[in-house]
Amino acid sequence: MTSTALLAGLRAEVRGREESVVREWAGIVEWAAGNTLTEAAAEGAATIRDGFVDTGLPIAGEGAPLVSEFALMELVAVLGRSPDGGRVYVGRVLECAWRLPQVYASVVAGRLAPWRAERIAEATRPLCPAAAAFVDRQLFNATGVGWAQLERLIAEAVIRFDPERYEAERVAASDHRYVEVGVPDGNGLVSIDGLLDAADGRDLDDAISRRATLLGRLGNEASLDVRRSQAVGDLARNDLTLDLGPDGAPRRRAVLNLHITDTTLAGSNPVGRWDQTPISAEQIREWLAQPGMSVTVRPVFDLAGHVPVTAYEIPNRHRQAVELRDHTCRFPYCTRAAMRCDLDHAQPHNRGGPTCPCNLVPLCRRHHRAKTHSTWRYQVTKIGTYLWRSPSGFHFEVSHRGTHQHDHSDEADDPEPGVYRQQPDTH
Repeated sequence: MTSTALLAGLRAEVRGREESVVREWAGIVEWAAGNTLTEAAAEGAATIRDGFVDTGLPIAGEGAPLVSEFALMELVAVLGRSPDGGRVYVGRVLECAWRLPQVYASVVAGRLAPWRAERIAEATRPLCPAAAAFVDRQLFNATGVGWAQLERLIAEAVIRFDPERYEAERVAASDHRYVEVGVPDGNGLVSIDGLLDAADGRDLDDAISRRATLLGRLGNEASLDVRRSQAVGDLARNDLTLDLGPDGAPRRRAVLNLHITDTTLAGSNPVGRWDQTPISAEQIREWLAQPGMSVTVRPVFDLAGHVPVTAYEIPNRHRQAVELRDHTCRFPYCTRAAMRCDLDHAQPHNRGGPTCPCNLVPLCRRHHRAKTHSTWRYQVTKIGTYLWRSPSGFHFEVSHRGTHQHDHSDEADDPEPGVYRQQPDTH
């Protein structure tokens, strides 16, 4: 068999397996509808029965149907699963079917792999109905959602719809901060472990980086990692290199991007972000209220704007715009953060491609090399959406909704590097 035929056969096997799982899910949902404990339905959460007393133990979140233990035992046995594992599995299916209808519809339509939906259901089960519905809306068609992205989305849902729980968890978590210096080993080295406030951690990292750079400029030929470890010792000896405020105390610097929306003006959106991580507005206020804080307010980026430059080098404002637009490497299924990626000129600069956000695509180093040195190719079909062709001719569409596989098409329709199906509007 040729490589293309073999890969096509494997893809067909994957699709067949997933279609079988979807049919199994449909049967479980139908079974649950016929085995609901109507006398306990008002409890509002899927439960099992412990002996003869309904204990209210959840197998899915609030709003899913209630099922009896004895009926569940039979279903789990038929599925060939262990009692505990089977209960968890059925709970995830019910979570999707009743609390995440758009995710469930994507599974049924074959757009979302069932195992991915199970991971999503596991994360949403503790959420209140409004928070689960928010996550469901955001994950519509999210075939390639990364788990870090899902965790951020769950955190945002809790901040938005259960702020008291979030604040209580945040305060409780802050009580677990620590720094521990280990016992010296036989080489005279120690390990340092700790859990810090995020802003304190950023200040420490900045101080270490600046001191390590200064050591290098002063002639220290050790590696960067070694110089960073030496910088910690310098800091311990009060050789701080942070910018100092007027009173001589270390000054914390912050760059604040203000996004004004209707929910902002109404005061109903309590969510801010540090990079891509959701942070409560109250936490941001606490950080900005620190003595000696220096705050820079930066203009909001127009992510649809076109401001090309003639040089090949990419300005920082272009990089920031692309990172905010695409978030991750745009290779199929890759979830490496865009801020850690190269920026590729979709249409090569030496062939007339502009240095403009509309022509810049974040690719991690591994996938940048694949695009440059192999026959992987992509088109920009519209700003933020990319159609990839693999070496064997398989097609993948990558956008903010994730990665979607396309059926194999004729080679005449294969993308070439830097070719747009839809030219960006440069006006």
